[in-house]
Formats: sequence, structure tokens, C-alpha cells
Amino acid sequence: MREYIIKRLLLAPVTIIGVTLLVFCLTRLVPGGPIERIMQEQAISALAGEKANAIGGGSISEDERERLAELFHLDEPMWKAYLQWIGLLRQRVDITKAEFGQDNCAFLTTSARDGSPRTLTVRRTGSTPEFHKPDWFDAEGWQLRIETPAERAARRAALNPRYAPAPSGAALRARAILYRNAWDGLLQGNLGKSYKYHEDVVDMMLSRLPVSVYFGLLGALVMYLISIPLGIWKALHHRSFGDAATGMLLYVGYAVPGFALGAILLIYLGARLEYFPLYGLTDPDFDSLDIPGKIADIARHTVLPLACYVTGSLALTTMMMKSSLLDNLSADYMRTAVAKGTNYRLAVWTHALRNSMIPIASGLGGVICSVVGGSILIERVFDIRGFGMLCYQALMDKDYALIMGTLLLSSIVIVLGNLASDIVVARLDPRIKFR
Repeated sequence: MREYIIKRLLLAPVTIIGVTLLVFCLTRLVPGGPIERIMQEQAISALAGEKANAIGGGSISEDERERLAELFHLDEPMWKAYLQWIGLLRQRVDITKAEFGQDNCAFLTTSARDGSPRTLTVRRTGSTPEFHKPDWFDAEGWQLRIETPAERAARRAALNPRYAPAPSGAALRARAILYRNAWDGLLQGNLGKSYKYHEDVVDMMLSRLPVSVYFGLLGALVMYLISIPLGIWKALHHRSFGDAATGMLLYVGYAVPGFALGAILLIYLGARLEYFPLYGLTDPDFDSLDIPGKIADIARHTVLPLACYVTGSLALTTMMMKSSLLDNLSADYMRTAVAKGTNYRLAVWTHALRNSMIPIASGLGGVICSVVGGSILIERVFDIRGFGMLCYQALMDKDYALIMGTLLLSSIVIVLGNLASDIVVARLDPRIKFR
């Protein structure tokens, strides 16, 4: 088994790279990226009368378009941008630009490591920059180049197909570009910043993960503690009244979607009877409560979302447990064990039950994935800010950095979850040999 686990772990990076590369290419090819998203938001603001937040009724300046393109590496070839996201190629981490005036001088302002501003004066003779090189220029790895008006026009035309050259009276000027390249990708622990929330993607995911892990682990624990004993009881009391009654309830629970059940519970148990809160995971005065009060507050907010989390999976796992145990109870080895004098209940617990757990263990990977991913619809119904809701917001906002970050974490969890499921199945089923 050791060799099998090592092979799977070696194949995991290849799988993750394939998934992330595919989604990375799709985000670049599908229309409606961050630039178009910002233009739509500004157009909506303009229609709503918020003229102060709108630029040109849904348009953004060419300089702003260039800044966004550089932020998301949209001005780079797709393969190069992906390698920069991985951290296998250096990328521009700092960039500042300034146009040359009538005296052919440009003033570039950057920030020192202590946050203080510093200015670099650049003169040009044709396309050659002339400047006094300060000590920090080479020490911090800065580079300088001059962008001609023709290069600026070509860049704008590539980023904006509807770009029209300015009249001769307002022609583009040459400008100096001061930039610095560095290794700053996934391998260096940086997944970029969200354009929508202006926060580090890693920090956003870490802030949302505890909520989804809390509901996922608690839901998995409750599901297994109820479904496995209930499935065993239903198999041992097959075709009894209790089996039929619980089966009917389980089928109803499996048929009702979790988000629909959440809406029903919110209306009747939350809004009308006021037994449980309507949204969130804590009350506004949570910080002022003592420890028992905080535990009680979280418990009250947990009941309804947890019921929606476990209802469908509980029904499926219970029926799977019952069906698997019934198959093993009618197997030849059970009849042989009972014929040789083994107590029936002892044979059930020592032989049939272990084999019946194999289908349950095969679904462990999906349970592990749900622990991290959570449920988007349930989190939306109960206004719970978990990881699933973060994935949904990233997709709706076309937030490239956030999409890639959440996808990377989800891919890692799926690969490790499937590996854990295979290991558990191999431990339960002696017929499986990793050779």
C-alpha cells in the first residue's frame, strides 16, 4: 500500500495542474472578465443616478483598463500568465508610469520599504532614458524602459478592440515605465488579490474555511451516528412497520432539496414560531455574551442549517447501509457460519457488518469534499459566510484570482479525499491488494 500511496501523491500535482490549467484558460476565453464587470457596475450606478461613482456612463479610462490588465496579466500570453500564477516565471510586482513633458522629463514616484515616497527623474533622448541611478535601483531589482506613442496605441488597441486613436491635437505621449520583477506566485505562497474586495485570496479563504469545516465535520458526525445504526436496525427488522415508516420519511427527506427544506424551516420555525434565528451564525451581541451564552447562541444558529446539511445524505447513507447489509445477510458465508453453530447476531457483527461498511467507506471522499466546500445554496438561504458562498461570489463577480484560489483548494481536497476513501476501503476489504 505504501507504493500505491506514494504513486497517488506523485500524481496529485499533475491532476491539480491539469484542472487549474483548464479553468485558467476558460476564465481567459469566456467573455465578461473583471474589466467588463467593472464597466457593468459603473453603468448600473449611472442608471441609478450615482454619477459620482460612474465614469462616462459605464466606461473606464484607457489608463484604468491598462492597470487592470496588468493586475490580472491579461496583457500577457495565456501560457506565460499561467506560469506566472504558478510561480515558475517572474512577474511584475511593482510598476509605475509617467508621461514625458515638453522638456522631455518624467517624474516616477515609488514607495520605499518603510513606506516613504521617493522620486526618480528621467530624461530621454529619442528612445534612450537618461537618469541618475540611485542606490536602491539595483539593490531592489528595478528596471526602466521607455514606451513610445506607437507602442501605447498598439497596447490600447489590443486591450480594447473599440479603441479609436486620439486626434492629432491630443496625441499620445511617450512615457517612462519603472517596474520590478519577482517570483510571486503559488509556489511562493501568493494567490493574488481579489479585485472585488481588495483582499488577499489566501486570507479570504482562511477566514471562510472554519465555518464550512464546522458545519461539514458536525454534519458528517451526525449523519454517520444516525444513518449507520438506523440502517443496521432497518436491515435486521426488514419489512416491519418501523422499517416502512422510517423508509417513507427517508424517501421524503431525500426528495426535498436542502435549500427548499431550509426555506420551509425558516418560515415556520424561524419567522412564525420564532424558535430559531433567521440568518447568520451568531447574534449581533455575540461578543458581549459569556462562554455558556456563546455556546448556546451558536447552537441555536446551527440547528436549522445542520438539518438541511444532513437530511439528504443521511437518507442516502441509511438506505445504502440497509441494502448492503441485507445483501451480506443472504450471502453464502453467513449461512455457512450459522450452520457451523455461530450465533446469528455474532455473525452479523463480526462478518456481515464489516463487509457492509465497504460501500459506506467508498463515499468518504465525497464527505471530505463537503466538509470544506460546504453547500452554496444552504449557505445562501441562511446567509452563512462559508467557503461555498465564497466560491459562488467568485464566480458571479468573475474574480479571476479568487476563482483560481478556491478551485485550487477544492482540487486538493478532492484528490486527498479520494485517496483517503481508497485507503479505508482497502482496510475494510481484504480482497483489495495494491500491487
